[in-house]
Amino acid sequence: MDTQTVLTLLQDVAAEVIDPRFRALADGEVTSKTHPGDLVTVADREAEVILARELRAAYPDAMVLGEEAYAEDADLLEQFRGAAHAFTVDPVDGTRNFVHGSPDHAVMVAEVRDGRAERAWIWQPQHRRAYVAERGQGLWCDGRRVRRDAPGADPATWRVRASARRLVGTHLGQAGPLGLTWVSCGIDYPHLAEGDCDALVYRGTMPWDHVPGSLMLEEVGGTVLTTDGEPYSPSGRPRGLVAAASREVAAGLVAAL
Repeated sequence: MDTQTVLTLLQDVAAEVIDPRFRALADGEVTSKTHPGDLVTVADREAEVILARELRAAYPDAMVLGEEAYAEDADLLEQFRGAAHAFTVDPVDGTRNFVHGSPDHAVMVAEVRDGRAERAWIWQPQHRRAYVAERGQGLWCDGRRVRRDAPGADPATWRVRASARRLVGTHLGQAGPLGLTWVSCGIDYPHLAEGDCDALVYRGTMPWDHVPGSLMLEEVGGTVLTTDGEPYSPSGRPRGLVAAASREVAAGLVAAL
């Protein structure tokens, strides 16, 4: 599949099974997975089935790691880490936002070859915005090349957001106070790439959440480091992540953790 065809697939799937459920979920169409706050909807499940089916049909030898499939079979994560060619699928990133009627949710897919992200897609169906990246070709939003300035050297000027609510209002070194992310990586990373913040601090590290955005961020001059200070790898096992508009900001925040 060429890059535009994959994007069209995401848009078509959203129009078919996600958009009709937005602010219209019926009783019984929302359940929990590992804990009461870990929500999944019928839209998540149906969208992932279609996306995974189409990707496997186009790439029979590729491994497809979907968030909902992983919930049923945790061994898929190890298969992904060892695969020469793989895709990550997050059918509704920001499910809690989706369930509560917030437009801040997204459909995300990334292609990984030999442990490195090569292509990435984020479709924000309610915002009607599409972000697409190919390694070495930049980040594009609806035909517009996305560019951003690097943050300044003074940590006090860095605009940092964290996924953990307990960190909101606290400081990392001289940076802060920290704000809350948009509670969806498919919304967070584009905001970072567009210059709406300077860094994101995450405790969750699953590949379907971070592989698409990490490539997009790299394509605008940013970086993602683990909380141990190592470059993020889709096949790694990080304990936490810091995504930032420059390596200097990322390293400064990691040092302050």
